Amino acid sequence: MEGKYINIHQDLIDACLTGDRNAQFEIYKRYYKAMYNTSLRIVNDTAEAEDIMQESFLDAFRLLGTYTGEGSFGSWLKRIVVNRSLDFLRRKKEMVSLDELEFDLTDSCEENRDEVIQFQVAEVRRAIAELPDDYRVVLSLFLIEGYDHEEISQILNISNQLSRTRYSRARQKLLELLGKPCFINVFSAN
Repeated sequence: MEGKYINIHQDLIDACLTGDRNAQFEIYKRYYKAMYNTSLRIVNDTAEAEDIMQESFLDAFRLLGTYTGEGSFGSWLKRIVVNRSLDFLRRKKEMVSLDELEFDLTDSCEENRDEVIQFQVAEVRRAIAELPDDYRVVLSLFLIEGYDHEEISQILNISNQLSRTRYSRARQKLLELLGKPCFINVFSAN
């Protein structure tokens, strides 16, 4: 299967090319949550992620004629969001950290499994937010967005080896920040 990607939203994309506002809104509804989350994981700021997501959609609709169909529309749009998010980080001198969340986890993880899992997710998010920009971006692109190191090196304009090194150091730093045995099992598998 070479050549153009068969996009499940091609009819909407075609309508957007003609300036159909309803089609644009439909595309927006289908992709905004994923694009917002992608940006949020990179910039670590809810308001900025919202702005970046909105600007990315504006860019996408303006540049829609350049979409060649050689990949999914979602991956093309995600690339715009990732690039805008990285541009924001380059312009920003210092990261705004999220409020510290303090929880007291009991030793008995069996009491309420859902609460423990929610706590662990919050702790991982907090720890990721504390990582330096270079580490957090590579970790997010690799683990959460699913890019490989070759793609990350192209996106960030760094070597493949540097991408791997940053990921390895980010993972190690994350384990240090978490410092709990239940987290080490989760991250030492990769």
